[in-house]
Amino acid sequence: MTAYDLVVIGGGPAGMMAAGTAAERGATVALIEKNAKNGRKLLITGKGRCNVTNDCTRDTFFSNIPVNPKFLFSAFSRFSSRDVMDFFASHGVPLKVERGNRVFPVSDKSADINGALIEYCRKSGVRVIRDTVADILFADGRMTGVTTANGGEIPCVQCLIATGGQSYPLTGSTGDGYRFARKAGHTIVAPKPSLVPLVIEGGECAQAQGLSLRNIAIKVTESDSGKLIYSDFGEMLFTHFGMSGPVILSASSHMRDPRKKYTISVDLKPALTPEQLDSRIQRDFSENINKDFGNSLSKLLPQKIISVIIKRTGIPYNAKVNSIRREQRLALAGILKDLTFTVQGFRPIEEAIITSGGVSVSEINPRTMESKLIEGLYFAGEVIDVDAHTGGFNLQIAFSTGRCAGVAAAERMGYYSDD
Repeated sequence: MTAYDLVVIGGGPAGMMAAGTAAERGATVALIEKNAKNGRKLLITGKGRCNVTNDCTRDTFFSNIPVNPKFLFSAFSRFSSRDVMDFFASHGVPLKVERGNRVFPVSDKSADINGALIEYCRKSGVRVIRDTVADILFADGRMTGVTTANGGEIPCVQCLIATGGQSYPLTGSTGDGYRFARKAGHTIVAPKPSLVPLVIEGGECAQAQGLSLRNIAIKVTESDSGKLIYSDFGEMLFTHFGMSGPVILSASSHMRDPRKKYTISVDLKPALTPEQLDSRIQRDFSENINKDFGNSLSKLLPQKIISVIIKRTGIPYNAKVNSIRREQRLALAGILKDLTFTVQGFRPIEEAIITSGGVSVSEINPRTMESKLIEGLYFAGEVIDVDAHTGGFNLQIAFSTGRCAGVAAAERMGYYSDD
C-alpha cells in the first residue's frame, strides 16, 4: 500500500483545516476520525452558534493568550483572524461581528462552519476514515505510519496529531494525543481545566440557580494579598455548584495557582455610580414606603437573587421600608456594587471548554508545528500547551496552527502554493 503524504488524527477544526490545506496543495491526505461525523465539539461551541474568531488587532489577540503566546506569533501572522474570516466567507459562510469583536456565522448555526470545513476537505480530496487510531509508528526518528483499532496499518510519511485535549470527552477529546506524543518522547505539561465553571463556597449560588445576569461587571482578586488579577463585563450564570457563563469562564483561566484563594466581586449595577444607585433605591423605597423590605426590591433585582441580597444586608425580610435607616440603605447599595464570593475550586476537566496543558511548545517548531524530536510528526490545536480566553481566540488557535501544519506538510513533500 502506498504511503500517504499526511495522515491527520482528529477531525476537529484544527485537523480539518490542516487536512484540507495540505490536500488542496496536492498532498495525498487521510483524515482519521473516530466519531460518526467530523467536528462534534465544534458543533456545540458558542451555545451552538460557533464563535469562529475575534476580529481584533494582533496585540489584542496575543493579550488574550495567557499561556505561551509567543509560540503562536508565526502561525497567527500567516493565518490571522482576518484570514479566517476571509476563508469562511469564500467558502459560502457569511459572518457577522458582535460585541467584543466576536465573530459568528450570520445564520447563528455552528453547523454551517462545520459543514464548510467538511466540504473543504471533500473538495480538496481528503480521504476520511472512520476509525480509532491505536498507535503511531516511527523508525529511525521519522514517521512511518499509524495503526487503527480495526487492526489496520496505514503507512504515511507524515502524521498530524489534532486530537484535542481532555475537555468534553463525550465529543472524542479523551487525551489520546498525549499518549501518542509521549511515545514519541515528547513532554506533556499536566492537563488541567481552563475556561471552566467555578465552585463557590456556601450555598448562596444554589439559591439563585438558573439566574443569568447580563451587563454585570466582575473583579477577581487574590484573597490574601488583595491583588486584582482580572476584571470583565458581560454575562454570568448562577448554578447549583457556583458560577458559570462567559465572564466566569474567562476569569477561571487567570486562577492558575492552586495554592491561592480567590475572591470574585460582582457589580450588579455597573452602569450606576454609588450615588446614582442610592438615588434609585430611595425612589423605589418611596414607592413602597409601607411594604416589607423583601417586597420592595422586585424592580431593582431579579427575584432569584433577592433572598441572597437581603441576607447579606442583615435587614429582616419583613422590616417595613419606612423603618430602614440611611446607613442600612447605603449598605444595601454597597452590596449591590460589590457582591463578593469565595472560590472553592473548579469543576472537573470534563466540564471545561478548553484544556490547559499538553505537548510542550519547546519541542515543537513554531513555524511549521513539526516535532523537533520525530521527523514528519506535527501537532495542531488544543493538544498543544496553548490556550486562550473566551471570545473566539481558541478556535483561532486551532485554525492558525492547523493551517500552518498543513502548509508545512505539503511543502515538505514538494507541493507549494502562492499564498
